[in-house]
Amino acid sequence: MGVARRARGLAAGAAGTLAARRHRLPPALDRALDAAKWARTPWTADPADVPTLVSPRSGRTARVLIGPANFAGQGLAWASALDRSGVPAVSWAFSADPRFGFGADHSAPLTQVHRASRAYQRRVFAHVVATVEAVVIEAGRPLFGRLHGYDPVAEARALQAHGVRVALLWHGTDIRVPSAHAATHPDSPFAPPDARTRALEAVALRNRRRAAAFDGPVLVSTPDLLPGWPGALWCPVAVDADAWASDAPLLARTAPLVVHAPSNRALKGTDLVERAVRALEADELVTYRAVAGVPADEVRGLYRGADVVLDQFRLGIYGVAACEAMAAGRLVVSQVDAQVRSAVAALGPELPVREATADQLESTLRAVLADRDAARALAAQGPAFVRELHDGRRSASVLREALRLDEPSGD
Repeated sequence: MGVARRARGLAAGAAGTLAARRHRLPPALDRALDAAKWARTPWTADPADVPTLVSPRSGRTARVLIGPANFAGQGLAWASALDRSGVPAVSWAFSADPRFGFGADHSAPLTQVHRASRAYQRRVFAHVVATVEAVVIEAGRPLFGRLHGYDPVAEARALQAHGVRVALLWHGTDIRVPSAHAATHPDSPFAPPDARTRALEAVALRNRRRAAAFDGPVLVSTPDLLPGWPGALWCPVAVDADAWASDAPLLARTAPLVVHAPSNRALKGTDLVERAVRALEADELVTYRAVAGVPADEVRGLYRGADVVLDQFRLGIYGVAACEAMAAGRLVVSQVDAQVRSAVAALGPELPVREATADQLESTLRAVLADRDAARALAAQGPAFVRELHDGRRSASVLREALRLDEPSGD
């Protein structure tokens, strides 16, 4: 037993070392490793049907396919935004763990997609190229499994060869290089590097190597990614502003409710948040509530009843969670890079997020308590800001421009 356990440990260690160096491998060997990972006996249970390419919102044949990551439900949000703009679209999502998936027009387990037969994947590919005008490939993840060697850029070339326009879209950790972030951010979650950080570095560098060979538009979901990919277009995250709207009084309680709902505690800086809030809570100046791993509806209810939402204090960005809290008219406190604020201001509105580094968070919250009217005034700008930049209209406009969708559909 000891020998077997040791052998398994050595194998796991070797696999981890190899995974951290995938970006350095020749492309052919990289693809061979993917093929070996998903190797299996001949498949006998392919899905009966190919995934849908009909928008359930309009009932029209899709002109655009977005997938397969759907992080934070954004693939579906962008597809819905395109639908509202008059361009029928669908979202596909392939998830390793359905417990953490978000709704999409078509969802499937990652193993089912990656282990399906080439014959089935050829059917799916043929269905796509015969139907849609454009495809947005998210997060460097393949749509067609083994058909093109699990390589999304090879997929893009194959789609383009059939006259389909393609864009690559990056969400964050899929393209952000941890070592570069750590070099410019004192509170970066990527310093000092651990095994997880090294794995993220390998993924980002591998994706960047592949994307460098792509001939087409590149989109990013958050503006902090723009400097790292010259020429990229910002496709803002989209949220349903009406669903998050709240008329609950703000900062009316003696001890305001301060909420932190991290999607990832390490990346959001939960340790820094709790260190700063502890003294205020001990003095009964605030009521602090942190939640993680709860359904979206529960987070929505929590945000709508909160006074202050603490977003993140390590990355220097704002994303879906901050937009949801702003849509609810809550005061959002976070650390947002000057470059991000400038990118937002270039489009018109100022970002209504109260700035605070981790070291400043306690004093910033004390200042909020001392001048509640100023905090209310800033929070009141949130719903209009979200409607202007993040209700999907600007996202749809960016997608239409990037994919040249202004020609009338053939429907």
